[in-house]
Amino acid sequence: MVEPQTPVFILVEPQMGENIGAACRVMGNFGIPELRIVNPRDGWPNPKAVSMATSSPVLDDARVFDTLEEAVADCQLLFASTAQPRNMVKPVFTAREGMAEIRGHVEAGQRVGVLFGAEKSGLPNAAITLSNAIITLPVDRSFSSLNLAMAVGVFAHEWRAGEPTPEDFKPLDDRATEQEMTAFYAHLEQELDRAGFFYPPEKTPLMMQNLINAFARGGLTQQEVRTLRGVIKALAIGRGKARIERE
Repeated sequence: MVEPQTPVFILVEPQMGENIGAACRVMGNFGIPELRIVNPRDGWPNPKAVSMATSSPVLDDARVFDTLEEAVADCQLLFASTAQPRNMVKPVFTAREGMAEIRGHVEAGQRVGVLFGAEKSGLPNAAITLSNAIITLPVDRSFSSLNLAMAVGVFAHEWRAGEPTPEDFKPLDDRATEQEMTAFYAHLEQELDRAGFFYPPEKTPLMMQNLINAFARGGLTQQEVRTLRGVIKALAIGRGKARIERE
């Protein structure tokens, strides 16, 4: 796999083709070539996006995915762009700080995705939960909604501006991909459900959100994911043996 040179920008369920096209244009202006689009409301390809992109090569190379999980499968870190952290305990950066942090991961050969939400509602909680950190902009709280393409432009500019990576930055080697993490979360949820952990059942989504937040915040290596899945499997097998012995 070719090592990434820039972060990947990912638009999650964008609504307007004009905004997608404008995002492509500004990404091209600042040298960020890779755009991924998750389930665009008006389908794809979109003639309004083509018109607004003004021949940006970013649009030509953009990839469209049905789900967020598919779009981020090969990413090792995710940064969520949002005006509000939404009571989730995660590292929070400004755009400048976040891009400096991302630069360190990219230079270490890691694939980093930056998530942008839909124009009307922003990122869904599930997307923020999957993310390792949050990036916010110091907008006026009384009028905090920023146009999608404008937000992309601010982030792209901060990347191009080249803020250096913090001196104490230490990337996690052999970091697990989002595909590996998603499989781990599914395995964990399956066995916890079998064990009767989720009570009352209607709180299952919130309880899983809290667990995923805890793992996403620190990040795991590929070996750590394999070890944890082995632990889950061993506990599940042991639980089955205990039932047999009691019976």
